[in-house]
Amino acid sequence: MQKEFISKRQKSFEDCAKNTDGIEFWSARDLQKLLDYEKWDNFLKVIEKAQVACRNSNQKTTDHFADVRKMVQLGSG
Repeated sequence: MQKEFISKRQKSFEDCAKNTDGIEFWSARDLQKLLDYEKWDNFLKVIEKAQVACRNSNQKTTDHFADVRKMVQLGSG
């Protein structure tokens, strides 16, 4: 059972990957859904912890995390 779950999740992550100019990456908003986080604020805390872990392992966060925010256009009125 657990093997099936892992295989299914792995495929979901692979299907979610994006590729630009030969660079594979994942959108945080897509990962949020895949990892079953309902609120962005809760998932943002996970990203921040991952960035700390990255720095603690002497890696540049800029090599692994793009600081891009998705803009949401709200209608007027």
